[in-house]
Amino acid sequence: MAPISRYPVPDLSSLPDDLQQMIKDVLEKAGFIPNVFLTLAHRPDELRAFFAYHTAVMDRPSGLSKAEKEMIVVATSAENDCLYCVIAHGAILRVYEKNAMIADQIATNYRKADITDRQKVMLDFAVKVCHDSAKVNDDDFALMHEHGFSDDDIWDIGAITALFGLSNRMASLISMRPNNEFYALGRTPR
Repeated sequence: MAPISRYPVPDLSSLPDDLQQMIKDVLEKAGFIPNVFLTLAHRPDELRAFFAYHTAVMDRPSGLSKAEKEMIVVATSAENDCLYCVIAHGAILRVYEKNAMIADQIATNYRKADITDRQKVMLDFAVKVCHDSAKVNDDDFALMHEHGFSDDDIWDIGAITALFGLSNRMASLISMRPNNEFYALGRTPR
């Protein structure tokens, strides 16, 4: 089997106690350890910081649903050609939406996906932030407001896009491989 990273993956018992507990909690919840935890553990302080920000933006109460947040991750990760994030977050999106096709549609061409017009506007904005954030302007905010997004929602879209821009680049740099478990997750009813 191919390695999950270009960099050494530390033995879990060598990690600080808080990271061992974080990984144990994820294992109990998911039934496996997503490779992102194992690969980023190469630098424990960065793993801790990454997941603190991940939790702050992905778990905060918002005008965006959990599925919409995952749509942003999948669409912008596809724009950045990030295999790990498209596969892993596509699986999470399928589970949240209870839709086996949605992640593939969004990763391939969200403009043709079976999502609402509001969600397409959200993803258009996220992709603009992904590729050309310096050109975001008041007209973009006005369009987002017209579709029911608050200023906090717009911040959330930008923060998720930015966080996963970092994640996508690191995953590609270290050649992070998706867990095999992600490929089947959410494809068939339980």
